[in-house]
Amino acid sequence: MHPADELRAAVDAYLARLPLAPELGRLEEVVRYALGSGGKRVRPVLCLAVAEAAGGDGEGALPAAAAVELVHTFSLVHDDLPALDDDDERRGRPSAHVAFGEGVALLAGDALLAEALRLALTYDDAALARELAEATLGMIGGQYLDVTGDEDLEAVERLKTGRLLAAAVGLGLRAARVPDEEQAPWRAFGAELGLLFQVVDDILDGDGFAERLGPDGARRLADESAERAHERLDAIHADTSVLRDLVDELAVRTT
Repeated sequence: MHPADELRAAVDAYLARLPLAPELGRLEEVVRYALGSGGKRVRPVLCLAVAEAAGGDGEGALPAAAAVELVHTFSLVHDDLPALDDDDERRGRPSAHVAFGEGVALLAGDALLAEALRLALTYDDAALARELAEATLGMIGGQYLDVTGDEDLEAVERLKTGRLLAAAVGLGLRAARVPDEEQAPWRAFGAELGLLFQVVDDILDGDGFAERLGPDGARRLADESAERAHERLDAIHADTSVLRDLVDELAVRTT
């Protein structure tokens, strides 16, 4: 088992050398700009940690991990556009649409999604690509609910944030070739981790669950979710130490 920092470094190195479609031409610069904006790489690290804990090969899971990060980055590029969140900065740098223009940023997001699916399709198990596609559709559906002002906060966040985090777990399992009938406890963990991530995110932003429950109520919900995530890991007969560290890291994160 590799610690999270080593998995994160492996993801960064893989993304840096990832070949992109030559047809993209100069658009590749924008795609790499978006991918290079930093971040904790939570989803690909989670994918690799699950694959290793489940007895798989971390190196073999790198394309799956990169695919989920490409989808996440696609969502950020599009979310930053004026038509959606209208954010001029992303992690201390100009957003892609500010740096390169709205139309170019839109196309870069499209390219990120297509490259993600192409990576997922390098595996001989079509279920892996299908899981990524279904999670992406769920994420887009959650974003639609958010944009249209749906008041079912739990449904919005389960789709908008939770689906891709859960897919990171699922992709790790599939990369490790874990049989479907043995995946349930892992997927229960993934669902709980998605809730934890979103609640803490809302606490940091002062919206969502924090706005509805108040800071103290949201903090209690985050602590309860972290505890349940640990309980889900207790039901898994494997070395889940790295995943436990990830839960603790997400529960107390400040950025």
